Parts: sequence; structure tokens; C-alpha cells
Amino acid sequence: MPEKYERLVWCFASVFPMLAHNQVPTASVHSVPAWDSLRTVTLVAVLEQEFGLEIGVSDFEDLDSFEAVRKYLSERRIDL
Repeated sequence: MPEKYERLVWCFASVFPMLAHNQVPTASVHSVPAWDSLRTVTLVAVLEQEFGLEIGVSDFEDLDSFEAVRKYLSERRIDL
């Protein structure tokens, strides 16, 4: 797997330590009961620091799964 993909997995694992490594790629607000608004803000902060970007507050709502975050980053030319 590409390094950036593993960095994304690490971001999720740091915010959702209750997930096993193999559960991260399928994580979503619907499958992770602990995923609340505070975890979303924390995840965004971790992503911004790890990937050196700024995520607008208006985008938070759309970042509701690992796949949505992966797609969001890819659209910003962070190839995963």
C-alpha cells in the first residue's frame, strides 16, 4: 500500500483506537458508535497536521467515513 494510505489509516487509528487495523477502511459514522462531532473535529485536526492542508468547516459534514475522507484527500491531489 502506498505510504500516504498508511498515514491515513494511522490518522483514523489515532482518533478511533477501538478499531482494529482491518476495520479502519470500512469505518463510518454508521459503523462506529463512538464517532461523534468531537471525534470528527479531532480527526480533521489530525488530518490537517498529517497532510499539511486546511479543511473548511463546511466540509466536515461530508467527511463521514474512511472512504469519504480518502476521496476528499484524493480530490486535493493527495494520492492515496
